[in-house]
Amino acid sequence: MSLSGSSKPTKILVVDDEPDILEIVSYNLIKEGYSVKTAENGQDALKIAREFIPDLVLLDVMMPKMDGMETCKQLRMIPSLKSCFVLFLTAREEEFVEVLSFQAGADDFLTKPIKPRALLSRIEAILRRSQSDSTNEVHHRLQLGDLVIDREAYRVTQAGQTIPLARKEFELLFLLASKPGKVFTRDQILEQIWGSDVVVINRTIDVHIRKLREKLGDAYISTIKGVGYKFELL
Repeated sequence: MSLSGSSKPTKILVVDDEPDILEIVSYNLIKEGYSVKTAENGQDALKIAREFIPDLVLLDVMMPKMDGMETCKQLRMIPSLKSCFVLFLTAREEEFVEVLSFQAGADDFLTKPIKPRALLSRIEAILRRSQSDSTNEVHHRLQLGDLVIDREAYRVTQAGQTIPLARKEFELLFLLASKPGKVFTRDQILEQIWGSDVVVINRTIDVHIRKLREKLGDAYISTIKGVGYKFELL
């Protein structure tokens, strides 16, 4: 299977310290036509990812040497992997684990035990969102006062200073800033940023908004109580 507009198979890196999971997941992915590499810990995953340049990383949370949270954070710091999707796999079902996963830069979250058919469906949903992004006819560069949002480079600058954002923080900011003054409901944000195939909690949006305000200041994003959020021009 390949991403839209490419004849090369989509590359997936599977990272888990359980050999049985690596074998089962890899087998099902290869059978579907994906190009697959595996790693048993975060340190090895980073080394492989730099050379393999995966389109998607399936990442276990609890691992030796380096856990999934730290691995994801470091993946997000590698320029060549800025557009890479990260799907966390974990046996932990607590709400705070999901929140921490998204704070670390995850695009999606799936609990174990892994059901191959459900996993493949989730991967396809993520890749469909990627294809949708690549064909979206919105402007790739927004300039709003001293704030510049470059979608192609995944870069935000404020008064000439680069503001580092996680992938979902960037996408949320770009969505709100693409239509200044428009109120986006929580349902619209969830649909356009995480997609209808992904189940996330409302607190996930609040976490990302809080992070944006910490990095950009409170003036840009307004809360419309009981409805959602909007971007305000300074």
